[in-house]
Amino acid sequence: MEPFSSDLQRTLRTAEEVAERFGVKPVLDRRLREKSCGEAGGRPQEWPDRRYVPPPAVGERMNHDEGVTGAETKAVCAQRIHAAMNEILQSPCAHQIIVTHGGSLTFVVASWIRMPIESAGYAGSRAPSGSITTLREDDFFHNRQVVSLGDTRHLPRSGR
Repeated sequence: MEPFSSDLQRTLRTAEEVAERFGVKPVLDRRLREKSCGEAGGRPQEWPDRRYVPPPAVGERMNHDEGVTGAETKAVCAQRIHAAMNEILQSPCAHQIIVTHGGSLTFVVASWIRMPIESAGYAGSRAPSGSITTLREDDFFHNRQVVSLGDTRHLPRSGR
């Protein structure tokens, strides 16, 4: 078992704790990072909120310019996460752990179920910090399922 993780500090701490339980080291992959917010990164939330241009209700959403200089589009984020997932899923491990960000979860799940990137414009999977999403492939049909999304039963009551 190899836990794969975004290299950003928030996920790295979690990945190190998980890896320690299994006696392994996490594999860091910057492609599992959250969507880059460009020049909004590190600023108070009201700064990007004043500039953000939401995607259209109908039409092109994956390459939509959100109005913040340097911000990734959903398409760019999805492409790098899909690339990471394709590589991770080539690993011969029976179980894999991926530690990433809430916003990246959408594309981890989309990649898992083999949803084409261009079809993910309306997809949105959210999960609380520290939660566990379980994905499973059956041994017979090789169908892939989302068993649980954002499960927090393992967290102390105060962390829910």
